[in-house]
Amino acid sequence: MKPLAVSMGDPAGIGLELAARVWAERSGAPDFFLVGDPDAFERACARLGLPKPQLNVAEHIAQLKQGDALNVLHAPLAMEETPGEPDPVNASATIAAIERGVDAVRSGAASALVTLPIAKAVLHSADFGFPGHTEFIAHLTKDDAWPFARGPVMMLAGPSLKVALATIHTPLKDVPKALTRERIVHVGRVVGEALKRDFGIAAPRIAICGLNPHAGEAGHIGREEIDTINPAAAQLRGEGWAVADALSADALFHDAARSTYDAVIALYHDQGLIPIKTLHFWDAVNVTLGLPIVRTSPDHGTGFDIAGRGIARADSFRAALTLAAEMAARRASA
Repeated sequence: MKPLAVSMGDPAGIGLELAARVWAERSGAPDFFLVGDPDAFERACARLGLPKPQLNVAEHIAQLKQGDALNVLHAPLAMEETPGEPDPVNASATIAAIERGVDAVRSGAASALVTLPIAKAVLHSADFGFPGHTEFIAHLTKDDAWPFARGPVMMLAGPSLKVALATIHTPLKDVPKALTRERIVHVGRVVGEALKRDFGIAAPRIAICGLNPHAGEAGHIGREEIDTINPAAAQLRGEGWAVADALSADALFHDAARSTYDAVIALYHDQGLIPIKTLHFWDAVNVTLGLPIVRTSPDHGTGFDIAGRGIARADSFRAALTLAAEMAARRASA
């Protein structure tokens, strides 16, 4: 299988340090190449006290080589990074690294893309125009053939819990009107197909959180479950998916409840992220479902407050590499 492509993220954050640490250890990690600035990677190694890495710097995908050196597909910074101090002048390089990483997967040079964290506010200074990685990568692959329900749908995946989001960065006051029956049905299709195709679950079981306390308690605490969520679940069942009606979110994440489903659809950001980060704070993975390419990411941000201090943990990045390789292998064998 081809190596993974890893885009460098914001160079002032912890991303390059994570890549440097995992590359130096390499034991058990899937093969990857970096898309970014080779000098910045060398500086990250130096900050961690690691040996100077052997690099093969490639200006074009065709120049990637096999061997012991780390391939770096060049996306040069405009100026040297300062850990913990993001500079908008480097925003274009961060964006270019994502674009070149996507191109590497689309061309077949890489099996999947793993993205290191970006700072959205910094990228907006370069007219980024997208809420984040998820939407940008969906845009870059929008014209590629895809015979399944198309995302993007964000999933956070850990060893004992997978949570997909029906809405992502939507203000809480706007969530009810964003939760249409059509949207929930679409998310359910994307999640179901991804569980089969990318996670190898032959007959996936999907749970859906209620929006209101006690899942509305038969309409006494809100009608969204009756009017929108349960009809969406019924439509999905009619299409052959094992989907239960809305369940009270406060009782959906304990051990016994998790044994009854393979993934849960949360209706808003914190409803899904609080349980996944409680259970898998260090090793959860951000996965984009429903795209023609496999894309994962560590489930954390840029860590500007600890950048350059050598204390960032690489657990989630390692997990993102492993999951990306597993998903890509399943797609290749389908």
